[in-house]
This record gives sequence, structure tokens and C-alpha cells, in this order.
Amino acid sequence: MIFRIWHGWTTPANAEAYQRIVQEEVFAMIEAKEIKGYRGIDLLRRAVGDEVEFTTIMRFDSLDSIKALTGADDERAFVPPAARAVLKRFDERAQHYEHVRHIDYAGSGRAERD
Repeated sequence: MIFRIWHGWTTPANAEAYQRIVQEEVFAMIEAKEIKGYRGIDLLRRAVGDEVEFTTIMRFDSLDSIKALTGADDERAFVPPAARAVLKRFDERAQHYEHVRHIDYAGSGRAERD
């Protein structure tokens, strides 16, 4: 599995608008593409000084699955115009990481998987 990580920053005043755009529009756009090998997305948020940082973590089966979203340049950021309009700045490139190991701690048990 490949994890695709990207960051964008808004002003505090635009944070709610950006979050709403991502959750209601961007997630739907990605899902509508019905990309084989797309496994999901997480949106993270934190206040940092006078900005609000957002991080997306997408999961794909392979780089070919990512290219179905981005085109040949698989590290190119996918930032639709509505999202760009409320972002203060953002990464032009995403980073890709190969998944190595996952450990769940649920209750008193521990579950590992590669």
C-alpha cells in the first residue's frame, strides 16, 4: 500500500470553509472517479501560530492507482480551484510512502499486520 501525504495552510478565518470544501466537494470528486486501488482518505487539522494546517493522508494500492487521480506526474498536488481559493499556501507536491507495518491496540489485545 502507498500512503500519499499532502499539506495545505489556511488563515483561521478560512479554516472552516476549507474543511467544508474538502469534506463535501473534494472527497466526493475523488470518490466519483472510482479509482481502482483507492482505499480512502483522512483529513487532519491543527492550529499552528497564525495559520491552520491541514494534512491529507490518502491510501492507494499502487503508484498506478495514484496516477489515475493525478495523471503521469504522480506527485503533483490535487487541489481543485474552490480549495485553492481559500488556502493561504500549499504543497505543490505530495509525498508517497510505502506502508511497512501497522499495529492496532484494541482493548487488551494487540493486532499486527504488514
